[in-house]
Amino acid sequence: MKLLLHTCCAPCSVYCIKSLRQEEIEPTVYWFNPNIHPYMEYKARRDTLKEYTKSIGVQAIFDENYGLREFCKNVINDLENRCVKYCYRIRLEQTAKFAKENGYDTFSTTLLISPYQNHEALKQIGEEMAQKYGLTFLYRDFRPGFREGQNEARELGLYMQKYCGCVFSEEDRYKKKIEKDTET
Repeated sequence: MKLLLHTCCAPCSVYCIKSLRQEEIEPTVYWFNPNIHPYMEYKARRDTLKEYTKSIGVQAIFDENYGLREFCKNVINDLENRCVKYCYRIRLEQTAKFAKENGYDTFSTTLLISPYQNHEALKQIGEEMAQKYGLTFLYRDFRPGFREGQNEARELGLYMQKYCGCVFSEEDRYKKKIEKDTET
């Protein structure tokens, strides 16, 4: 199996890579995240992943596409469904496309570790893209290892982001505070 692992950030990759290696699967990490904003957040996550993959000897490919304007154009009319309709789809499709064009037969994503993501939608989109590109989508429920991976990432001193990635998810992070501040 030649696995391309879409990776959203270093902390989410810690347990995923460790778990795959325990199965004797050596992933190639693939960075493609045009949903992460602002740029300094994008850069911090990307650069941390570069350092981490180098430190553990994992091959990594960085597909640079900051994509703020394209992201905004594609989510502005349906912000509540942006993850499923755009963010998951564009990242998994690009991963599958890259995998197909570069000799990989399987792909997956570190998004499957997060208890905050729509797991069923990720699985369905991954399988859809696998069929479209003639690949296998490696489904793993990495969520049981979420806390372990996060703790290890902290111990390693990896940059730990505070929100999923887009500016709207950062707004969601502060939703209660925003509401409280506007009441006073």
